[in-house]
Amino acid sequence: MSYRQFKTIAQTKAAFNLTVVEGSRFLPPTPPVSPSPTLWDYLQETLPLVATSGSEKARSEGIIYPVLVEVRRVLDRQISLFSGEEFNVDESLGLNGVCDFLLTRSPEVLEIEAPAVVIVEAKKTDLKLGFGQCIAQMVAAQRFNEAQGQPISIVYGSVSNGNQWQFLKLEDLTLTIDLTVYPLPPIEALLGDLVWIAKAHPESNSVDEFLH
Repeated sequence: MSYRQFKTIAQTKAAFNLTVVEGSRFLPPTPPVSPSPTLWDYLQETLPLVATSGSEKARSEGIIYPVLVEVRRVLDRQISLFSGEEFNVDESLGLNGVCDFLLTRSPEVLEIEAPAVVIVEAKKTDLKLGFGQCIAQMVAAQRFNEAQGQPISIVYGSVSNGNQWQFLKLEDLTLTIDLTVYPLPPIEALLGDLVWIAKAHPESNSVDEFLH
């Protein structure tokens, strides 16, 4: 058993007694964040290549990972990014296995340290195919934070194929899914959203705190 066993929203909803709310954008308005010249130039090269590739690996390495590295750079490396790491929380519940990408609010890079705040699941094309696994990993992050004595009120998730991103949030046993699909490009708007969810306190709607 592992995260990969969770194929659908309904499956994770039943397994973890979640209430699912589907709706529109739940993030506050976030200011756009300009990419570094390094990321901008890199995406100019990779976006055309990924557009013609059906490879999940190409999308993960060519777009998603560089974007998340940029989020860490914007936040002065005060958060950590883990790619393809084992995240074993409770094997009896299937909360074990590898996360595509995981962001923590800790600068530690050798091991995953609480609090884990953002899970990003990579898919080749159809975003819906990644929801079940992403939700299970969000539940694992929530329980991991509690076990480590650093519970946070909201864990965020995203399912992405590189060009499209969709966001989720888990608060207690309520899972909210933003039905909006956010495109890349433009990169500035997406970076603004990712920086906010990686750093801002969920209880606050302030969008200035992470820019100072």
